[in-house]
Amino acid sequence: MFDRIAPFYDAMNRLMTAGLDRRWRRITVGEIVRPGDRVLDACCGTGDLALAALARGADVVGLDFSERMLDRARAKSREVEWTCGDMLALPFGDETFDAVTVGFGVRNVDDLEAGLRELRRVLRPGGRIGILEITTPRGALAPFYRLWFDRIVPLLGRVLPGGSAYTYLPASVRRFPGPEALAALLESAGFSTVRFRRFAGGIVALHVGEAGR
Repeated sequence: MFDRIAPFYDAMNRLMTAGLDRRWRRITVGEIVRPGDRVLDACCGTGDLALAALARGADVVGLDFSERMLDRARAKSREVEWTCGDMLALPFGDETFDAVTVGFGVRNVDDLEAGLRELRRVLRPGGRIGILEITTPRGALAPFYRLWFDRIVPLLGRVLPGGSAYTYLPASVRRFPGPEALAALLESAGFSTVRFRRFAGGIVALHVGEAGR
């Protein structure tokens, strides 16, 4: 599925977020990446979050299991080390990275808790994690959210080239833990000082934390 949507992935991201996804990625990098850091961007897709870390002055590895996504990423930059691999079995040694990021990717991992433990494994003690992900809002925006994700996004998936794969999106968001539950999972995986902030009225959340020493 991810190979199929690769040619349209960036355009759909811009459309579904009204272009705000770029700003959210910059904020994520600003929270946890420092110049000179060795950074892993897991589930990197077409590489936008990895490139934001590169612009921050980091040495970046972008990992994804979709070769077609990586083809798109490689066309954007040769300075990032693009690697095909699975977040559940990262091809890196223990304590390899100063920071890890995941942008709109952990929602699709088969075993979320195992994936978080793998991210913790490859982080140096005191290293930082940033997870940017769609979530379910509460309050005034909840009805709009249901309209957008349950009706409009599947409709776009039917009418746009290659968009049919996006019909999976509403169900994947509903299955994903809410911000409080994800924070608890991060703590269980060995991260400390975990906190999160919401964007766009609660539709997207950024979780950050540190690898326990």
